[in-house]
Amino acid sequence: MGRFTLPRDIYHGKGSLEELKNLTGKRAIIVVGGGSMKRGGFLDKAKAYLEEAGMEVKLFEGVEPDPSVETVMKGAKAMQEFEPDWIVSMGGGSPIDAAKTMWAFYEYPEVTFEDLITPFNFPTLRTKAKFCAIPSTSGTATEVTAFAVITDYEKGIKYPLADFNITPDVAIVDPELAETMPKKLVAHTGMDAMTHAIEAYVSTMNCNYTDPLALHAIKMIHKELKKSYDGDIPAKAEMHDAQCIAGMAFSNALLGIVHSMAHKTGAVFENGHIIHGAANAMYLPKVIQFNAKDETAAKRYADIARHLKLEGNTTDELVKALVKELRSMNDSLNIPQAIKNYGEGGVIADTSIVPEDEFLSKVDEIAKNAIDDACTGTNPRIPNQEEMVGLLKAVYYDTDVDF
Repeated sequence: MGRFTLPRDIYHGKGSLEELKNLTGKRAIIVVGGGSMKRGGFLDKAKAYLEEAGMEVKLFEGVEPDPSVETVMKGAKAMQEFEPDWIVSMGGGSPIDAAKTMWAFYEYPEVTFEDLITPFNFPTLRTKAKFCAIPSTSGTATEVTAFAVITDYEKGIKYPLADFNITPDVAIVDPELAETMPKKLVAHTGMDAMTHAIEAYVSTMNCNYTDPLALHAIKMIHKELKKSYDGDIPAKAEMHDAQCIAGMAFSNALLGIVHSMAHKTGAVFENGHIIHGAANAMYLPKVIQFNAKDETAAKRYADIARHLKLEGNTTDELVKALVKELRSMNDSLNIPQAIKNYGEGGVIADTSIVPEDEFLSKVDEIAKNAIDDACTGTNPRIPNQEEMVGLLKAVYYDTDVDF
């Protein structure tokens, strides 16, 4: 038996933020990140709309990129004191993911973070509050997904939390919030969305309900991402929809080892983070080469290549064309192909923030953690330890995967 879960309502299009004034409740807490929503005036608008709806409003600001367990617990405490019946989170994936996790601790203070690490182990939510998510970036699609990613900085590990309980009740996908994204963020979040859609299409959990969404998102992202990166406003609006459609697909079909690898390399190196979307962009072509040894996966990658009208007659030719096209997209977006060329901020550089000796000293442990990641189970080909080490090395040095 399969399951397909989305928010009850998705409001989209320019000006859809105004839908907040139609929510019904007594108290709402708004969870936001580092200030872009305030600088753009969207935080004030959201607060005013909620007050127009008759609610008392409290702000929880300052959720960091790659939100920590500590931030989650602080937010949960604020919610326990304020007792909202709506949790509204706006911004990038970080504040929304953090707010989803805060929600669990708000309603169940006795739950531990270790309890939530186990996939699909959240308690039943909505005993105290409903959840509204409003994305300001065009990539994570957390506004429609059953996932959140929280970082344990003591362990240097990003944990993907998964449970249909944390799928928001309401998603507001207003492209105005994404119009001022910096170019690097457009690139990284856009390739994150592309990875979501491709991994969903080849996932062992793909189905008739997710396939059309994944393919359409891939086609939209391929067409619009570079234009969005170059500042085209209509393309930015298209990308905001495309990433959401990709989210609908992967929230139900789940993901694969591109994400497993990205989760376990994001926070583990000493000189800086490997930004999630940039990691996905680097890892995706190598993982396609690895997964294409599986006949079923290879045929589905070929489907994607045909959908993008790439050249090739045989399955092998089409898979190679897809890998080449994704690498070309990375080049056009100034995303490195190799960790050895990964500079500060996720752009191409001569000197990597990940020295070779540090990478080699940690690669075995990273591989082990990646195999254990929640996303590995739905990858079309499950790597062993040696293969995962080989994949990670292929990405570090930008060598082809032929095993």
